[in-house]
Amino acid sequence: MGDNKFVKKILCIGAGYVGGPTMTVIANFCPDYHVTVVDISQEKIDRWNSNDLPIYEPGLKERLLKVRGHNLFFSTDIDKGIAEADIIFVSVNTPTKTFGEGAGRAVDLQYIEKTARRIKAHARSDKIVVEKSTIPVRAAETIDKILHSGNNSVKFEILSNPEFMAEGTGIKDMETPDRVLIGSMETPSGIKAREELVKLYEHWVPRENIVTSNLWSSELSKLVSNAFLAQRISSINSIASLCEETGADVHQVARAVGKDSRIGPKFLKAGVGFGGSCFRKDILNMIYLCEHYGLQPVADFWQQVVDLNDYQMRRFVQRILRAMFNSVVDKKIALFGFAFKPDTGDTRDAPAIYISKMLLNERAQLWITDPHALENAKADLEGVDGQVTYEPDPYKAAEGAHTIALITEWEEYRNLDYERIFKSMEKPAFLFDGRNHLDHEALFQIGFNVYPVGKPARTHV
Repeated sequence: MGDNKFVKKILCIGAGYVGGPTMTVIANFCPDYHVTVVDISQEKIDRWNSNDLPIYEPGLKERLLKVRGHNLFFSTDIDKGIAEADIIFVSVNTPTKTFGEGAGRAVDLQYIEKTARRIKAHARSDKIVVEKSTIPVRAAETIDKILHSGNNSVKFEILSNPEFMAEGTGIKDMETPDRVLIGSMETPSGIKAREELVKLYEHWVPRENIVTSNLWSSELSKLVSNAFLAQRISSINSIASLCEETGADVHQVARAVGKDSRIGPKFLKAGVGFGGSCFRKDILNMIYLCEHYGLQPVADFWQQVVDLNDYQMRRFVQRILRAMFNSVVDKKIALFGFAFKPDTGDTRDAPAIYISKMLLNERAQLWITDPHALENAKADLEGVDGQVTYEPDPYKAAEGAHTIALITEWEEYRNLDYERIFKSMEKPAFLFDGRNHLDHEALFQIGFNVYPVGKPARTHV
């Protein structure tokens, strides 16, 4: 099968949670495009080329197997990919800085910069470079300066095309997106490049769902979308604490409030707090930007969203301590779920990490169970002092436990035999439902002391 049958060659640099699924969907809908995903990690690429993919995402594997080896390829030959590509998506890691100026808030752009220098070194023909990683506003300026530095005759157009995939529903979000956002320079060549990307997405996305903007608006829109969603979670969680004190039910409050068409029902579920690779990172990045531009009251407003999230996780642990006679020393606690949300193995910034560390600090014995995230959990808690056991079977994790703390709302946790679990536990048996996921009345009838979020506790004690 010759390359000449393809209208364009796409390269994606970075084979992570964004790059792999995004390119799989593009390859499925665009059989006339040759798509290659490259990464410096040989192990990651080997797994993308095997049946044991490096990430879990519902629907990903079936779609990947349809196109891999036909018009979708995974490789570590980054330089060859750069030389041959017409369109290059940049999906490399953009973590929060852990050192120097802006540590803990600003985005660490070293991987983006290294990638830009590598593209410049190996490009022999004009390219469209697409920012897919979440990066701070005006980062495109940095990329542009690097690519057009020196006596380079190659022309680059930089586009911003942020991803709005939610893990666990990533494939569905890509296949039927609310919107696809493409930002470009407002120059004739910038708009021409933008139309090239529009043409790609039009293979499956209706034109009215493809939003175009200038570069800076596109870069900022991604941060603002995540900040607004996180703000809604912190808002309902702040009300959950009030509900617990007053005897109100946060679920009923959220339902009443969400019926207002100006507000809507989404992201009004109380829980132990938000996690994932984007929310905290993007808000902290926005706080840093606001401070950089002297907008301190705006920075303070968004800082409060993060602070409330941290408070919600602390409050969950404090509630466990209070209920368990102010001590969990040597008590076995079974953590149900470690991933930051269901249907993904991703644990980046997962509330479970913080909750586990706080419980270990109180000298509890932790038994962690999760259908897809145990390997990541081990890496996240590596070197943390305390007793941790990783157990795939939730029944074994709960055996002899004083408490179950449900952190991730996996569907399978609804269907467990809780009578069997109750019989195997120490008494009094406590269950803290950090996601209001289970049938609390049924659990109470079995004999559990049940502590939901934002609702009165149901206790026998």
